[in-house]
Amino acid sequence: MSESGRLGAFLKTRRAQLRPEDAGVPDYGERRRVPGLRREELALLAGVSSSYYTRLEQGHSSSASPEVLDALATALQLDEAERQHLHALARPASQSRRARRQAPERVSEATGQLLDALVGVPAIVLGRRSDVLAWNGLGHALFAGHLDFHAVAAPRRPNMAQLVFLDAHTRELYADWPAKAKAVVGNLRLMAGQHPDDTALHELVGQLSARSPDFASMWADHRVKACATAVYEMRHPLVGRLVVTQQTLASGPGPSIVVATAPAGSPSHTTLALLAQAAPRRPRRTPS
Repeated sequence: MSESGRLGAFLKTRRAQLRPEDAGVPDYGERRRVPGLRREELALLAGVSSSYYTRLEQGHSSSASPEVLDALATALQLDEAERQHLHALARPASQSRRARRQAPERVSEATGQLLDALVGVPAIVLGRRSDVLAWNGLGHALFAGHLDFHAVAAPRRPNMAQLVFLDAHTRELYADWPAKAKAVVGNLRLMAGQHPDDTALHELVGQLSARSPDFASMWADHRVKACATAVYEMRHPLVGRLVVTQQTLASGPGPSIVVATAPAGSPSHTTLALLAQAAPRRPRRTPS
């Protein structure tokens, strides 16, 4: 799908999800064929002509100014991550840019040192496509203890999006699996907007859409979510129930570290300590 096509699909989906009453649009008691806003209603809220907005949504307009995009984002009640995604989708494509396979992502020395320093804290390093590039022993034990610890060094590394949607162990790990799944899809959607020329990322989306009806349905929803901080109840097969806060530590466009913590003195903190005792002590593994 072209950039203009992705922009139009995003606008159309989000317009359909915004109820007139939430946008302050009176309905005068009329019966509506669809629950969302009409094109002309959204155009009026954004202060643009209905014909221009229609061309934009249908992919017939090649560009939109930042001011128009901000007006549309406000009218659609987008959050900051969604607003940035809208701008990324509308960014004109460079004539020299073409879909290509990106260079392999690697763990920097600084990131490796931070991973080594996180003693007693489950931590994994994820690339932008959610490939697991490295993990410490406790991160492996919490998130994927059923996999080989050294799998991150293999040509086909584990991928957290694939695990969440296609792996029964990971699906059972989250008490509220739909919440975790939507966060994964929202983050992938964000990455796809930022890296439209990443062939491997688009192949991952295609594979997941074909193999998982849940993923296909969530992807079609066009929700965008920056995975910064989220609280999840987990049901670990070794130590049982625990509630952790998963945080993404990122600096720049490179790989990020995801850590899981629990308040000191809480039952979940004690459970993490038990898991640390049960997990084999391993050094951090960084593929060459």
